[in-house]
Amino acid sequence: MKTLIIYYSGSGSTKIMARTLSMHLKADIIGIKDLKNREGFANRLLSSIDAFRESKTEISPSKVDLTDYDLIYVGTPTWANKPTPAIITLIDRCNWKGKDVILFTTMNKDGSDEPTIERLEEKISMRGGRIVESFSLKTMDKSPEDIINDTEGIIQTLVLKMYSGV
Repeated sequence: MKTLIIYYSGSGSTKIMARTLSMHLKADIIGIKDLKNREGFANRLLSSIDAFRESKTEISPSKVDLTDYDLIYVGTPTWANKPTPAIITLIDRCNWKGKDVILFTTMNKDGSDEPTIERLEEKISMRGGRIVESFSLKTMDKSPEDIINDTEGIIQTLVLKMYSGV
């Protein structure tokens, strides 16, 4: 089974998770870049509004060919209880038909990942993808080492779930 990890990361936490997943799962990895300036307080505020409205944005790469992959992980931070504009844009541009997908999110604040996961599930399912699992990680006040350790724990749990049929 060939696996791909696609992610967008604003502050770097989702990137750390994605790289840890890629290393342990021996998966290919593609980071999506949002070409809109999202740095600074005002731009971060506008970014949350863009996420809430599900605004599209210019991204690089502009789309990803999923043809060779059986399992695709999609990772995004949660902004305003929504996926980021970069990931929403990417989902709309890719062919998900027949693909198994695992979703993951990072969150800086307490709250629920459910709205973000539900929206990702909805968008990918509408395009023929099948969500097989999802998980999230609260990253506020966590060091990169903490994020790596937490991600490794998630990987162990996922592997046990997938192979035990739980």
